[in-house]
Amino acid sequence: MDTGCLSSMNITGVSQARSFAGQFPTRRCFASSHLASFAVKSLVLRNKGRSSHRRHSALQIVCKDFPRPPLESTINYLEAGQLSSFFRNSKRPSKPLQVVIAGAGLAGLSTAKYLADAGHKPILLEARDVLGGKIAAWKDEDGDWYETGLHIFFGAYPNIQNLFGELGIEDRLQWKEHSMIFAMPNKPGEFSRFDFPETLPAPVNGIWAILKNNEMLTWPEKVKFAIGLLPAMLGGQPYVEAQDGLTVSEWMKKQGVPDRVNDEVFIAMSKALNFINPDELSMQCILIALNRFLQEKHGSKMAFLDGNPPERLCMPIVDHIRSRGGEVRLNSRLKKIELNPDGTVKHFALTDGTQITGDAYVCAAPVDIFKLLVPQAWSEISYFKKLEKLVGVPVINVHIWFDRKLKNTYDHLLFSRSSLLSVYADMSVTCKEYYDPNRSMLELVFAPAEEWIGRSDAEIIDATMEELAKLFPDEIAADQSKAKILKYHVVKTPRSVYKTVPNCEPCRPLQRSPIEGFYLAGDYTKQKYLASMEGAVLSGKLCAQSIVQDYSRLSLRTQKSLQSEEVEEVPVAS
Repeated sequence: MDTGCLSSMNITGVSQARSFAGQFPTRRCFASSHLASFAVKSLVLRNKGRSSHRRHSALQIVCKDFPRPPLESTINYLEAGQLSSFFRNSKRPSKPLQVVIAGAGLAGLSTAKYLADAGHKPILLEARDVLGGKIAAWKDEDGDWYETGLHIFFGAYPNIQNLFGELGIEDRLQWKEHSMIFAMPNKPGEFSRFDFPETLPAPVNGIWAILKNNEMLTWPEKVKFAIGLLPAMLGGQPYVEAQDGLTVSEWMKKQGVPDRVNDEVFIAMSKALNFINPDELSMQCILIALNRFLQEKHGSKMAFLDGNPPERLCMPIVDHIRSRGGEVRLNSRLKKIELNPDGTVKHFALTDGTQITGDAYVCAAPVDIFKLLVPQAWSEISYFKKLEKLVGVPVINVHIWFDRKLKNTYDHLLFSRSSLLSVYADMSVTCKEYYDPNRSMLELVFAPAEEWIGRSDAEIIDATMEELAKLFPDEIAADQSKAKILKYHVVKTPRSVYKTVPNCEPCRPLQRSPIEGFYLAGDYTKQKYLASMEGAVLSGKLCAQSIVQDYSRLSLRTQKSLQSEEVEEVPVAS
């Protein structure tokens, strides 16, 4: 559940995308002039007054967060910790590998962090002037942050939880009560809750939460849903993987699950997990999430980061990398992967003309960007050719600052169950850095966004306000006759996480490519957490592990290359 902008167009083909130098830049959009109810001068004065008030009240923040759940004893947490220890405990290299990594999102940062832990020297290159990739954020002229997506950290994210611990920043996660809260479209302004009792173990706490909620599903529907899920419970992981060929809707029909379960639960869940509807999403994605949430007592418990991701999460990773001799360079965009005669990587060529060489190379860019960078000599290799099936899904993230504090909300993530919106949160309540006692800032994920990614920001805001009028009937009206918009930011990502449609699983590549010395990292690569922040971090660890395991071969390859260069330089006697 993790969620950027080109100009107002939808990238639908490789030929269109190539003109953007192999990179989909995220455009950050700010506007207020079209809001007829406000004069620009009045808006500026209000913003200045609000910023001043926030600075004055910053020391008065009172947080109602819940204690960090005890995650350390879970099997997945222990496994993640064991993988982390592999790098710390690995034999120190006699000559550290210099590993060039393109992309400083979570996958690239993770790869570099764990390579540094193993004693190697990563050189991490980021195309933009901001860290984080899909979790990037920017500060506007008022000092307010706006993000690429609304990011939630689950208890069932063991590698991320280990990462926070390794960096000593566990206190930067603001844990919320163990609940899932859904808006009720048929009862505007009302919510339905699934509360997970702290006193019960998994999966009993999850079953209890479902059984106690009688507002969304009837008892007969719950029974039929439970019967439909029995094969997944009994069949385990092999069954889950076998469902990759079915959409959520197809699986439900096959299992005899009532349509209302789809309408009441799975539409919201599908949009939150992958920003698409159940008639497109692979059932494997839903079953993996349900398995994590039901098998771990605190798996579905949620936390918000206490501030903007680049500073509060990415910078500690960068500091860690640099403290161990690694490098992180911004504004270093990869233009081309240059090859040797034998098809291996010669160097990474950047758009500024720089050539970066190393003992190994990693592309940690999103799959759509990497596909544009694949050298022609590699294009027919099955490992790379299968990537054509993997396509990023468009996502829009909306931030709206209002002139008042909205009351009909919670200190939590909320599932809108709207046809246009996925999840949302009042960030002035849920996040310490964004705290404001007098005015609300709603952050909303606009999904599915395929039909909206090319529309104007004004159109998107108007449509969002119409949906918000249903969620806040007493406080928000589409014409702003109630709560007024002070300002907004619209952040579009034409290609975000890969679209988890049926039959994608066989196309996901392992981190070690068939090209010696070349590796991939990213949530689209093979790992068990699919398209998520957890998946990105795990992919980076697996990529780093592959490189460490290949140390002898990579070192020998470098030595041979150096010897070959020396031979070429020896003058021939006449």
